[in-house]
Amino acid sequence: MKLTAAITGVGAYVPEYVLTNQELEKLVDTNDEWIQTRTGIKERRILKGENQGTSVMAIKAVQQLLDKTGTRPEEVELLICATTTPDMVFPATANIICEGVGIKNAFGYDISAACSGFLFALATGASFVRAGLYKKVIIVGADKMSAITDYTDRSTCILFGDGAGAVLLEPTTDGYGILDQELRSDGIGENYLYQKAGGSRRPPSIETVTNREHFVYQEGATVYKFAVKGMADVAGTVAERNGLTADTIDWLVPHQANKRIIDATASRVGIGADKVMLNIYKYGNTTNATIPLCLSDYESQLRRGNNLIVAAFGGGFTWGALYVKWAYDPKPGPQTA
Repeated sequence: MKLTAAITGVGAYVPEYVLTNQELEKLVDTNDEWIQTRTGIKERRILKGENQGTSVMAIKAVQQLLDKTGTRPEEVELLICATTTPDMVFPATANIICEGVGIKNAFGYDISAACSGFLFALATGASFVRAGLYKKVIIVGADKMSAITDYTDRSTCILFGDGAGAVLLEPTTDGYGILDQELRSDGIGENYLYQKAGGSRRPPSIETVTNREHFVYQEGATVYKFAVKGMADVAGTVAERNGLTADTIDWLVPHQANKRIIDATASRVGIGADKVMLNIYKYGNTTNATIPLCLSDYESQLRRGNNLIVAAFGGGFTWGALYVKWAYDPKPGPQTA
């Protein structure tokens, strides 16, 4: 059998503070029914406190992953962090995570691809494993979206939450793991989902701060149209290429952007709601953390040999799907974040 990269463990972390729809009703002109009907979100977690960045959550998720898999920090050879909200422009948040958990024999770097980042990082890490270069690779998806959310904008502040998740990739020759991928991007999305200032084109200034240009901007209707088509198309392509049908796909693991997008994607792929991982109602859109948080929440229901289609769509635009054959049965102990 050929060498593949298998997910052999999952770790996750979400902050304690719960931001409910009822609390948002006090901040902007909205209500619980409106939010739930349009997004499926009831609450989201927010990282509070001074000097608390994305790495704080990521370190906790990676530490849980190391503990659950019995992996020593010195065994890890590569750590890739997918994030839209790095602690700083540099150094990479991946380096901060490695320092935080004692990973010293590895190199690490960040991947930025908006909500598709974790998927892109997973595919990248799997390539290193398949090439025979590394035997223990950690992929992290983490974001503190509250740091770039405008809580006076009712169209976006209802969507986002904070969180982190991580998976361990290891080589296998038994036919399990990440078996196929379809990854895409299209720069047309720059105008529909972006953060205007903070980069080299518009560095931070009094003007950019005053104009509230350091927050997420989204043209919802356009993003919705592209997201449904993009996620459904690549998920369908990967399924068809591998002879998978609605009967043989055990789980659809979609990016948790909006329940209507998730439902539309599942419908187009022909998968029933009972096979769709869903936790947007309690976490909101945590961007790069949504997929690993799903894997963590559903870990106890996953079985060795399960067929997973993992799909995401993000700003840029970026989108993609992976075919993952799950590599292990539930392990003793707590399985969720």
